[in-house]
Amino acid sequence: MRRRALCVSAWALAAALTTGAAVAQDEQFLRDPEFEEPGAPTPRDRNGKVMLGTEAGETGLWLPTVNTQYPLAPPETIPFHPWAEALYAERQEHELEPHARCKPSSLSRPFLTPYGVEILELPELQRIYIFDVGGPHTWRTIYMDGRTHPEDVEPSYLGHSVGWWEGDTLLIETVGYNEGTWMDRRGAPNSDRLRTLERLTRTSRDTVEYRITIEDPEVYTEAWDGGFDLRWVEDVELFEYVCQQGNQAFELMLGDYESVDRTTVIVP
Repeated sequence: MRRRALCVSAWALAAALTTGAAVAQDEQFLRDPEFEEPGAPTPRDRNGKVMLGTEAGETGLWLPTVNTQYPLAPPETIPFHPWAEALYAERQEHELEPHARCKPSSLSRPFLTPYGVEILELPELQRIYIFDVGGPHTWRTIYMDGRTHPEDVEPSYLGHSVGWWEGDTLLIETVGYNEGTWMDRRGAPNSDRLRTLERLTRTSRDTVEYRITIEDPEVYTEAWDGGFDLRWVEDVELFEYVCQQGNQAFELMLGDYESVDRTTVIVP
């Protein structure tokens, strides 16, 4: 509990420092203005705790309410260091995204796909899993047993995540990222010093508010906030998705929109 109290107070301070433009995102940015939140109540388990996964006998996935091309925050509000801003600009022209090349995607990127994610809660294991349906078909493990981060975390695509509940909000703190991924579809960069705090709040049966605080002194001049909303789509579930390497459409990603030879010796 002491670790969590220290963690939350530190992040509360970081959030307070970002009360400028990044936090001032309006609802039109965070969600599709045509999306109407249904009035059905938030599902809860027998102990009254909010459920982010499915209820017994149902299937469903979480999809973004915004266009999947949306950045985590309006680019003009993100406090880039100059070199990082230049890299971000270059990625708008040459969209060589790791996700499209079957590499694991971290942070908000799995939520920003047309296929959605599945959140699986396993209280008997004190873990939560977030499954990415499309792309590299990866999953994240959120440890809910009160553990701390290892002293020397080996950097990885997904990092090391610990979580806890504050009321109806799931908080996920993650460290130990490598530099091989994009934080969103637009290519926000990060270093291995990245530390994030994600907040998932299920405000109704069909809506989750996803918010994230990002702290990476190598890439950004100060901590900043981003996020969007997710919508529940029922009667669908995880399906087989093959992210095939040997992609022959690299010309399209380099800006040449002329015809592409799609023949390949690779047999699916």
